[in-house]
Amino acid sequence: MTRAVQAAAHAAAHHLARWHRLSVYVVGALLLVTGLVWLAMHYLASANELPHPLEAWVLRLHGLAAFAGLFMLGVVAAAHLPHGWRLSRRRRWAHQRRSGLALCALAAALVLSGYLLYYFAPEAVRPSLGWVHAGVGVAMALAVALHRRGFGHSDE
Repeated sequence: MTRAVQAAAHAAAHHLARWHRLSVYVVGALLLVTGLVWLAMHYLASANELPHPLEAWVLRLHGLAAFAGLFMLGVVAAAHLPHGWRLSRRRRWAHQRRSGLALCALAAALVLSGYLLYYFAPEAVRPSLGWVHAGVGVAMALAVALHRRGFGHSDE
């Protein structure tokens, strides 16, 4: 087998299985959409100081999707990260290590901020922490898209 064929086979083996990839995208989209819908309901639709009637249900769906997101984070950590770490030692894949590390950091920030919002945030801190959580969530969606596309990839 030629070196180019071996490299292509190695890179192809690194891609997530189709069900993994689709699950990550569906769960991620559900988290993003329910988070943005909740923000709109809470800050735009509730101008009369009363919560929107569906606000609690959207937040419950967001929480359910967060459990699925944690599961998928574990799947990606087991199936994708170790192989990607080894593959990214090569110069042409080094950018993937950087974007993968950024995704891991963003995921950790989302999990921590979501946990704090649900269990520990005092009322005085809750709005600011919520906006941080929302901003990190949007950044995570963008980072997934950039990582998936191999942003900055060169064929050296």
